Amino acid sequence: MKTSVLFVCFFSIALLYSCQNKKERGGPYFGNGFHNGCADHHSVVIWTRLTQNPEGNVAGQKFLVPDPDEHRELNREADSAKIWKAQIPEGFNLDEMDGACPGAQGEVRLTCYPLTNSEKKLVKDWTPVDPLKNFTLQWKLEDLSPGTKYVVEIEARAHKNSTVSDRIQGAFRTPPAAETEEDVGFCVVTCHDYWRRDTTGGHKIYDAMLKLFPDFYVHTGDIEYYDKPEPYALTEELMRFKWDRVFALPLQREFWGQVTSYFMKDDHDVLTDDAFPGMTYGTVSWERGLEIFDEQNPVCGKPYQTVRWGRDLQIWLTEGRVFRSENTDPDGPEKTIFGKEQKEWLFRTLEESDATFKVIINANPVLGPDRDSKSDNYSNSNFKYEGDEIREFLNSFDNVFLCNGDRHWQYVTHFEGTNLWEFSCGAGADMHAGGWRQEDVRPEHRFLRVKGGFLYGKVARENGKTTLVFQHRDVNGNVVHEEVFTR
Repeated sequence: MKTSVLFVCFFSIALLYSCQNKKERGGPYFGNGFHNGCADHHSVVIWTRLTQNPEGNVAGQKFLVPDPDEHRELNREADSAKIWKAQIPEGFNLDEMDGACPGAQGEVRLTCYPLTNSEKKLVKDWTPVDPLKNFTLQWKLEDLSPGTKYVVEIEARAHKNSTVSDRIQGAFRTPPAAETEEDVGFCVVTCHDYWRRDTTGGHKIYDAMLKLFPDFYVHTGDIEYYDKPEPYALTEELMRFKWDRVFALPLQREFWGQVTSYFMKDDHDVLTDDAFPGMTYGTVSWERGLEIFDEQNPVCGKPYQTVRWGRDLQIWLTEGRVFRSENTDPDGPEKTIFGKEQKEWLFRTLEESDATFKVIINANPVLGPDRDSKSDNYSNSNFKYEGDEIREFLNSFDNVFLCNGDRHWQYVTHFEGTNLWEFSCGAGADMHAGGWRQEDVRPEHRFLRVKGGFLYGKVARENGKTTLVFQHRDVNGNVVHEEVFTR
């Protein structure tokens, strides 16, 4: 723990120093910081973006808000000019709006090295960001060592003849090898957006999570909400605006620059509520929605992944949007959310794993319960056939646990007499919580709380036994419920 504390403190100071010491007026800057993603024992993906300003425009102009009928009409007509006029006040451009963090041309250079060996440098030379991809750039770093803390340094400049205009420093760690016995802590979150943050600087949970020194973090999707106002992101330009704005929030930016992260997608950050292939939102197609998500987040080889975090923990990160059938299709053997290939992969790798505990992290519920009006996940009746198949398979294990996002309330579900457990992390802020009545406690509920927060898990060995602890925490990091499993 002492090493972790020193490590996080060191990089908090480094990141603060970076923010306070901009090198050249006029930029470009790292207003969105950097993210890591897809980490396994030997590789990671690093994402960054160049910006015109070092921070988002928190004093910008407010958006106009169409009423629900006008929003539906704008969505149906898909007219970019009308969408703009209905939301941007006359005489203003998007860069002047609240939270704006516009992109900038320029070049970036990355240096990466183990925390304990600064001589062993991996350098990615100066490369221009891509203006066609919102001024972003991604690198895949390979040939890394398991269980190792790495320092990341990224520099920016306008062009090859200019001086360094900004630099940022942060870190990630690779997962420990499968044979390594090591305590591992992790956080799971869902459902953020700019207007439902609980401080000016972002979501309070990020400060609370950082104090736990997690080994890794998973965002289960709905990182932003295209289909919520200020603005309704009915065009590609407005979708990118929303990413730029939320990624400029200081609390999020500091956390993502220091913690190994995995980013999943869901409906609201691909297109719109309960989205499936073939849908559109305003002027944006399903295919472009997926491409923009990949532009804004670290891209892995496949959209699903399993990662071994030492001897006692293996995680599975599933993909719940790309392979799904239409929600309106009749239920039956051909209707799917995971798709044939992913489902076969999930079943096979679960059986092959000898990890003490196996944690499956899904964007959406598998057990629920969910509202009767919903029709988008395995706990809903219109996906019952495949949902029953998956639940029956998972029940054959006594060391598999489900975590999920999407639902705006925290819960623990366990069906008596089965091995099935599901932990819903809850929305990222209290003002974002809802969708379930607190008094509606079902027999399968071990815990129910219609408030915001996050889920914290930890695997640890003591006295020859291995323990997995799940803790629901509120937005300030206080424990509100705990379940403990020992093997």
